[in-house]
Amino acid sequence: MLDKIEQLNQEKVIEEFEELTRDAKRVQREILHKILIENSEAEYLQKWGLNGRTDPETFKSCVPLVTHKDLDPYIQRIADGDISPILTGKPVTTISLSSGTTQGKPKFIPFTEELLNSTMQIFRTSFAFRNREFPIVNGKALQFIYSSKQFKTRGGLTAGTATTNVYRSSQFKNTMESMQSPCCSPDEVIFGPDFHQSLYCHLLCGLIYYDEVQIVSSAFAHSIVLAFQTFERVWEELCTDIREGILSSRVNVPSIRAAMAKLLKPNPAVADLIYKKILGSSNWYGIIPELFPNAKYIYGILTGSMEPYLKKLRHYAGQLPLLSADYGSSEGWIGANVNPRLPPEQATFAVLPDIGYFEFIPLREMTRDQGLDESASNIHCSESDPVGLTEVKIGEEYEIIITNFAGLYRYRLGDVVKVIDFHNSTPELQFVCRSNLLLTINIDKNTEKDLQLAVEEAGKLLLKEKIEVVDFTSHVELSTDPGHYVISWELSGEASEEVLIKCCDCLDRSFVDAGYVSSRKTNTIGALELRVVKRGTFQKILDHFLGLGAAVSQFKTPRCVSPSNTMVSQILCDNVVHRYFSNAFA
Repeated sequence: MLDKIEQLNQEKVIEEFEELTRDAKRVQREILHKILIENSEAEYLQKWGLNGRTDPETFKSCVPLVTHKDLDPYIQRIADGDISPILTGKPVTTISLSSGTTQGKPKFIPFTEELLNSTMQIFRTSFAFRNREFPIVNGKALQFIYSSKQFKTRGGLTAGTATTNVYRSSQFKNTMESMQSPCCSPDEVIFGPDFHQSLYCHLLCGLIYYDEVQIVSSAFAHSIVLAFQTFERVWEELCTDIREGILSSRVNVPSIRAAMAKLLKPNPAVADLIYKKILGSSNWYGIIPELFPNAKYIYGILTGSMEPYLKKLRHYAGQLPLLSADYGSSEGWIGANVNPRLPPEQATFAVLPDIGYFEFIPLREMTRDQGLDESASNIHCSESDPVGLTEVKIGEEYEIIITNFAGLYRYRLGDVVKVIDFHNSTPELQFVCRSNLLLTINIDKNTEKDLQLAVEEAGKLLLKEKIEVVDFTSHVELSTDPGHYVISWELSGEASEEVLIKCCDCLDRSFVDAGYVSSRKTNTIGALELRVVKRGTFQKILDHFLGLGAAVSQFKTPRCVSPSNTMVSQILCDNVVHRYFSNAFA
């Protein structure tokens, strides 16, 4: 039976959420008032002449919509040591780094105590709803989480990825323990300097506590898939470690070895058990519940750019439920998953109305060119004024604007969401795509979701040869006339040329945007090009971002490679083994 005190605490969290969402409009006005009062001395806010007014109407009329490009000069001053109130009333002491996978380099984003508090609030809220459906009782979590290196900015501020800033906080560990799901791995593994060694030890810790693991999780689906792809290669070595009680020589970081020595004891019985489970499995299907028989679910961000990994993750998971984690970004959190039984493809996120002030640009009215680059932040269309949190309509798509305690005011997040329903008076959102990740040459407009659907459709042609797309990305090639789309695939094996030619044609036909189809028919866009790259190419891309200071737990494969992302473009170019051009519109 779930501990009664903990059960009461979780019910209290749910009731607090219900209370907040019953009158979200009032809560939104109150939170905007609080943000503007606390930051009233900030240079940025004073610039816009609010003169102490905190009502939404004045705020929207005085303060413009912005992107990171607009705020970057202010953030840079903070990072360089300017301690005056620039974006916030309180000094900013920590900088978060975005993953950098979109534009090729990470962005600096202010990280404050309030953002940390909202992170813990989101975690507690979603866990309370999740635990009501899938109770965890004194279990452990096999968490594939990794901290990147922190460094000091020129002004002496601590800088690291958003996940690192969270993982290194005492609040995070206390919150995880309060959820009765402490991590299997010691801190030395989580904060280890070498990702590959940390991953190996995460797997080893999970096996040591195999019968106590009730949750398997990571920030992103990609990390879980990567972990069990690695497991396929190193499982015998892991079994040897458990059998002999001696850590593999592949782990040479002294702090990790010392921490693991406290956990690892000779246990031939467990090694034999794991060995038999693996030999009895069929093509690794359902290996996660086989290894961890008391696991209740797999948890992580499974939406958006993570959806392409769902097929492989379901293969490893077997019948174990996949639960999508909450919705947020390096800039701040937005919503919690309060409907955990929904499959990832249908996951929705209820906006917490007290963690920030939210606005939404209706996309049905917005000129689509606004989403193409950051300079569009200054465009205002008379028929596309943002609406408030409670003014959105079910079935419509919007771009999110956030205002929060970390000094982001009317910040265009760049995410497109669809309103699926309301929980009391707060909307439940479904992530659609990134608005600025578009394949476009002239009048064509294809989103990340369009690319994903095209790859899924073409990938079906590989099934007869028992081959799958390991990973993929794209870019627009403008060095030719006319320009054309380039799709890069890494495959699990050698596909025949006949099948790859068909895949290339299928990719081209699967982009159904009217602008693209008409441009292909008139040859104002050239034939789509499919490039097959060497095995391990996307691992090289991951290693590149790790070298820039990104954390694996925050990594997302760039689905559309920006021209400014020269290193990723070079890695892809250097590893091409086959090229095919479509004849779909010949």
